[in-house]
Amino acid sequence: MTERMVRVAPAVRPSAACAAPAASAAQDRNQLRQRTLMGRPGGPFFVLHGSARGPPLQGAAMSQDLLRIIEGICREKNIERDDFVADLENAMASAIRKTFETEDATVKLDLLTGGISATVEGRAVDMQMLGRIAAQTAKQVIIQKTRERERASIFEDFTERRGTIVTGQVVRIENGNLLVNLSRTEGFLPRSEQIPGETHQIGDRIRVLILEVREQPNQVKIILSRSHPEFIVRLFELEVPEVAERIIEIKALARESGYRTKVAVASIDSKVDAVGACVGVRGSRIKNIVEELGGEKIDIVRWNESSQILIQNALKPAEVQEIALCLELGKATVVVAEDQLSLAIGKRGQNVRLAARLTGWDIDILTPAEYNGNLEAMERVLGALPGVDDVMLDKLVAMGLVSVLDVDEIGPDALVETLELPRELAEAIVEAAGEEVIRQEEQKEADAKAKAEAEAAAAAAAAAGEGVAEAEAAARSAFVAEGETPAPEVEAATEGGVELAAAELESGAAPEEPSYEHAGPSVIEQAESRENSAAEARAYTVESPPAETEAGEVAAELGGIEEQAEPDTDIGSAQ
Repeated sequence: MTERMVRVAPAVRPSAACAAPAASAAQDRNQLRQRTLMGRPGGPFFVLHGSARGPPLQGAAMSQDLLRIIEGICREKNIERDDFVADLENAMASAIRKTFETEDATVKLDLLTGGISATVEGRAVDMQMLGRIAAQTAKQVIIQKTRERERASIFEDFTERRGTIVTGQVVRIENGNLLVNLSRTEGFLPRSEQIPGETHQIGDRIRVLILEVREQPNQVKIILSRSHPEFIVRLFELEVPEVAERIIEIKALARESGYRTKVAVASIDSKVDAVGACVGVRGSRIKNIVEELGGEKIDIVRWNESSQILIQNALKPAEVQEIALCLELGKATVVVAEDQLSLAIGKRGQNVRLAARLTGWDIDILTPAEYNGNLEAMERVLGALPGVDDVMLDKLVAMGLVSVLDVDEIGPDALVETLELPRELAEAIVEAAGEEVIRQEEQKEADAKAKAEAEAAAAAAAAAGEGVAEAEAAARSAFVAEGETPAPEVEAATEGGVELAAAELESGAAPEEPSYEHAGPSVIEQAESRENSAAEARAYTVESPPAETEAGEVAAELGGIEEQAEPDTDIGSAQ
């Protein structure tokens, strides 16, 4: 009864007179609770197993089992043993402080024997006295600390492995993004880092590059990639031992994921062929890389310190005739034959674009005619200026300036510093080149406009021709429907109308309807006369019984109609 009254007492504020008896009752209640919980399972065994059911372990059995559990957790979570033991001691000490409402509590775990000793205000405490609430407190603390240790371990581990290739299994697909199981954690492969056109299913094992590791409040986010250029480098290290051993060095790499990649390689050993070692016997090594990339083309380029030779190698299989380098603009003008132009540019400019990224030069590809035309225009414009002679023009070409556009882009300062020209002359040269560039742009716009107008006129002529052809086809179908063939003069008249319409369109005049006034009866009149005669013949056939005389009369009438329908004038002579 006393205990029941104490429990409901907090609902009504006790007075000062009954404060002392209430405090005494609270102390009695705490002692009773401690005696009731005596012998119940608790301590570290409960914390690690998460359950208070079953008979408690005593003595050496509990100590050895505790040590085995600690070793297993540290090995599984990749956590240092000393750090985990310190967290375990702090968790149990926190539970003791909460139970005894004191800050002076310590717990020590002997790593040799597995024994646990706890003290409160300098007095030894039996761990079996801790109840369920204390065990849950210690459990939450140790779980939180263990997760923090595990996140720190994962972040440190994958940060060290950043830029390397790992193998994982696809476990989930969300809006095209993949979640890949990496044994200890899951990695995120966004759609932007996947190879275009490549598809994966749940359960597929894939190779991925650890691109980035981000530490977030509740997890470690690992960004994976298969489209990054570094992924190609790591695949070469896996497939080509010479690359892994640094005998062959990958100097530069340019990639358009899913389509094509150019790799520049060099060997530090003169006895090792860099290109041949990367390709392998009958292409065995490069074939494995291509299969891993889903058929992406890979061009292996021999590295050279000379920019001209490197550009020439990068543009292969196209054959290069001449290369002009402009260091001030970072531009390379490459001259190739007419039949090599499309090969040098590549599909949608892919070959020249990758070559430019591989070499670090802005590559402009020209045919010999275009190259010579640019030189002639520059010589014509700049040669007319006073103080500009053939020697100065040769110096400009030696600088890599092969067109008035290059001269306009480089500016007068570079001419003054490199060629030591007077400021006034350099500004005059650049100004003349700029005016010529504007004139050329205007000429290109005019040519493009004229071409568009010519194409529109050709399209209109083609549309008109199709209309006349449709009219001719309709006229022919009218005759065929009656089981007859059109007269030759009708075909000639129709063809003449088509030719006349085409001629009027070419001359710029509005197309008119074809006229057949000099060709005897018109097409329409002939069609009507034939339809009338055919109708009359059917009427005679239905109304009168078949007889030789009547058939003869019908044939005679039909013959007369056909004679009337014949033209009086020859079409050819009329035209």
